[in-house]
Amino acid sequence: MLQQNTQAPDFTLPDADMQSISLSELRDSIVVLYFYPKDDTPGCTLEAIEFSDLEDEFVSHNTIVLGISRDDCISHADFRDKHGLAVSLLSDVDGEVCHQYGVWQEKEKDGIKKMGIVRSTFVIDTAGMVRLAQYGVTAKGHAVAILNFIKSF
Repeated sequence: MLQQNTQAPDFTLPDADMQSISLSELRDSIVVLYFYPKDDTPGCTLEAIEFSDLEDEFVSHNTIVLGISRDDCISHADFRDKHGLAVSLLSDVDGEVCHQYGVWQEKEKDGIKKMGIVRSTFVIDTAGMVRLAQYGVTAKGHAVAILNFIKSF
């Protein structure tokens, strides 16, 4: 798992429009990476809407918000369009970035263990350093908490 004050692993992933986004190309901005389990599920939808609703405030603090899951680009586009999402959704189909960030973990539901994405968020500064690493976050109210953290530095 990633720790604060370490270099964020670089990556290049496609967004919902199949355009490549590289973390290293976003160094002029603070970047919020939030990893979520699956498009169009209740918690993931709530989290994406809350981040989208705060887009103007994030932008005013020089911050770009990126959501990452293992869903493909088409699923992301459908999810974005269905809910009018403003955040960019990146597709990590092979799970490489999920592994780099330590969010691909064993989870248990109804007594069944399986691998999946643990809802997690990282705030990365303009030098590419992890300023905040949170694993196992709760979707509701999380976007406001992250915005407040960004306002504090």
